[in-house]
Amino acid sequence: MRALLQAASRGEDLDLNGVTALLEARGAELAELVSLADAVRQAQVGDTVTYVVNRNINFTNVCVKSCRFCAFARGFRSEEGYRLTVAQVADRAREAADLGATEVCLQAGLAPELDGAAYVRLCAAVQAAAPGLSIHGFSPEELLYGARRSGWTVHSLLEELVAVGLSSIPGTSAEILVDEVRRQLAPGRLSTAEWCDVVRTAHGLGLPSSATLMYGHIETARHRAQHLLVLRSLQAETGGFTELVPLSFVWSEAPLWRQQLAPGVRAGPTQDETRALFAVSRLVLGAHIPHLQVSWVKEGLARAGELLRCGADDLGGTLMNESISVSAGAAHGQLATPRDLRGVARAVGRLPAERSTDYRVLRRFDTDADAEEQGLDDLDAISDADARFGSYAGLVAAARG
Repeated sequence: MRALLQAASRGEDLDLNGVTALLEARGAELAELVSLADAVRQAQVGDTVTYVVNRNINFTNVCVKSCRFCAFARGFRSEEGYRLTVAQVADRAREAADLGATEVCLQAGLAPELDGAAYVRLCAAVQAAAPGLSIHGFSPEELLYGARRSGWTVHSLLEELVAVGLSSIPGTSAEILVDEVRRQLAPGRLSTAEWCDVVRTAHGLGLPSSATLMYGHIETARHRAQHLLVLRSLQAETGGFTELVPLSFVWSEAPLWRQQLAPGVRAGPTQDETRALFAVSRLVLGAHIPHLQVSWVKEGLARAGELLRCGADDLGGTLMNESISVSAGAAHGQLATPRDLRGVARAVGRLPAERSTDYRVLRRFDTDADAEEQGLDDLDAISDADARFGSYAGLVAAARG
């Protein structure tokens, strides 16, 4: 362990066995690992903690696939299924811009009636409704689905989307990039190679993406290590990843847990696993993918602050609406105001800054006096957010009726 930590501190690229060993660190070794990751973070990106003012628009929960970890999707005959119209999506984008958002994130289920042309219409409507918004949209799974439904290549679909305003893609639908795990989590989902091919194509067209890793379900430390090394290799090839977002498995409503659909399924990661993953992600990927994001939706704001000491430097977005994690049982709400996120950064002695999707700093908040209240800061509680944007149940009812 000492040799591994020394190699990591020198910036050496560790192999699979080395990364696995670091992920399994516990006790005093874990404390040393976390301390090193925090020091490396400071050297690589400084003491600024960033966030983006954005809105999630999960425009349908109808999906032709039945991923075992997902509690969001509904079959097309389900009474709980919903589909926002193009006009409703545009209205939500316009409202987000009015509240100070710089980004809208479009992701949803794979509804039977969707195809590549439908995704193009959505992007065009958002661009027309709020021309200044950055459109961060469509997972690799969605892009592959839309292209196949239209008889297009992924490359041609992405070209069409770029022409109507798409500026980046989320690196979701990754889960664990190890096919033996993917087959248990989501039979029929795109393979590791297909995920990499879609991301590679996007990067080749100048579209950056995030990268994600979902953990705490059936995977092992070695699987997590394999995933990190896939990302490191792909980043060396394309340079297109902007950040890594580790996503802890939200288990309470997930079929995988409730129905015990795979051997050894767990109720999310332990705190030690989470701290180790963030620290190792910084050491393994920090020189290649500089930003490491904490998902406050998965962890809560207090826990997010703790993970800022484990190598992380970004708190993600305000979101405004968050349907996917909430439906799976996440209890941390659907909105974090800019004031909330600044407070998390200050609580751990760091300086908050608002960023763009591509990590350009838009506003620094060196002191509290620098922080002018924004529209979202008027919404101080989850109940206020539900009243303004609609709870998940309300969203379903409104979209259907």
